[in-house]
Amino acid sequence: MDQIFILGTTVLVAAAALLSWFLLRRTTIQHLLERAKQQAEATLKDAQREIETKRKESELTAKEWLISAQAEFERTTKDKRGELQNLEHKLQQREDNLERKLDFLAARERELDAKLRDLEARSKQLAQQENRVEVLVREQQKQLERISGMTREEAKRQLTRSMERDARNEAAGLLRKIEEEAKRAGKRDAQRIIAMAMQRCASDYVLESTVSVVPLPNDEMKGRIIGREGRNIRALELATGVDLIVDDTPEAVLLSSYDPLRREITKIALERLVANGRIHPARIEEVVAQVKSEIEQKMVQDGEEASLELGIQELHPEMLRLVGKLRYRTSYGQNILNHSKEVAFLAGVMAEELGCDSKLARRAGLLHDIGKAVDKEIEGTHVKLGQDICRRYNENEHVINSVAYHHFECEPSCVESVLVQIADALSAARPGARREILETYLKRLEKLETIADSFQGVVKAFAIQAGREIRIIVESDKVSDDNAMWLAKDIAKRIESEMEYPGEIKVTVIRETRAVEYAR
Repeated sequence: MDQIFILGTTVLVAAAALLSWFLLRRTTIQHLLERAKQQAEATLKDAQREIETKRKESELTAKEWLISAQAEFERTTKDKRGELQNLEHKLQQREDNLERKLDFLAARERELDAKLRDLEARSKQLAQQENRVEVLVREQQKQLERISGMTREEAKRQLTRSMERDARNEAAGLLRKIEEEAKRAGKRDAQRIIAMAMQRCASDYVLESTVSVVPLPNDEMKGRIIGREGRNIRALELATGVDLIVDDTPEAVLLSSYDPLRREITKIALERLVANGRIHPARIEEVVAQVKSEIEQKMVQDGEEASLELGIQELHPEMLRLVGKLRYRTSYGQNILNHSKEVAFLAGVMAEELGCDSKLARRAGLLHDIGKAVDKEIEGTHVKLGQDICRRYNENEHVINSVAYHHFECEPSCVESVLVQIADALSAARPGARREILETYLKRLEKLETIADSFQGVVKAFAIQAGREIRIIVESDKVSDDNAMWLAKDIAKRIESEMEYPGEIKVTVIRETRAVEYAR
């Protein structure tokens, strides 16, 4: 029973507690709802107040903007009104100026009209005066013609001839003076440039001969060179085309040939044979063939060294070989390769001094005698052969022209061609550069003087400077100054057509007038 009572009591207490909690919760919720309602009403009132405040602020802002816009409009209107007033004032000024100009132009027009009427009147007066002057001139011309016995046309022609003669005399004198000044200045500059170029060129010359000497260690070697019944010497001569002279010269053998290339091949081959000691026909042919191959390579090497020394680029390999081959070619005892290098150097220096193309001048100078590398193998002059070689290997047209012009076989196409010709003459005329037989030299001098003496008016002719110049004295009463110039040209042409000579020959005609009188 007690347990049932306790259980019932517990249930009642729990029910009472649950009921109390429910009532309390309901009261709390109602209280919260009322507070929320109050807060919502307060928030609504605040929002209404804020909206009203914003509306009033917007109205105030709109009023302020309207006032500001109105003030801006009034200010802009005022500025525009001021600008319009200024424009109106300027237009008024321009109108006033135009009225004044119109008044001035009207006054000028009246003045011009008056001057025009005055000019017309003066023109009529001048026309009348001209008519009177023409009548007077015709009358004076008739009187002059009657007095002089010549018509007007005849007098005009005579006056024209007189004026023309005076003008010609004056022009001739002025021309002669200008030519003399130009010659003096040109000669002075040319001497300076040539002297400077030659001072900068120091080429040594060794005159080539037709004989080379091969030293031997002893005289017994001569017998081995000759061989049994002379077979070795015949084999060597047959392989090289050079005559071997084995005579009483101690410890030496002479090689005789007009071809320096053959002599050089033979000399090197014989030196190697002597050094080796084995001399027989088969060995001779082998060594000669080997030396020929080495000489070919050396010619290319010499051509490359020459082009490198002169700063010449892009030469064809075959052209380099021909340039190197010039080392074994001589002219009047002068080595052609050394001569060509000297010509190239001189032409280049003169071209630099004159502001011309120095590279072209050096190239043309090196190749100007290239035809001499093959003139003994191919028929034709070395000038023609040189032109053909340059064309074959696509050389510049100015280079080809220089090859032809250095012997005056065409007209020069550029200044560099003339410089190459001058450099060629300088190189050939240098003391010690060339060698001539005395008899040939004397005959040439006599021929020069004979040609000059054959012309009318020549008193005496003198060949000087080793035949590079001939001075001719003429009779002043038979040869005038103008005729002296033509005489020099005629003698030069005669020398060119009848003589062969290295370089060039200067022809100088001297005319002197002497007035002699005696006081008694």
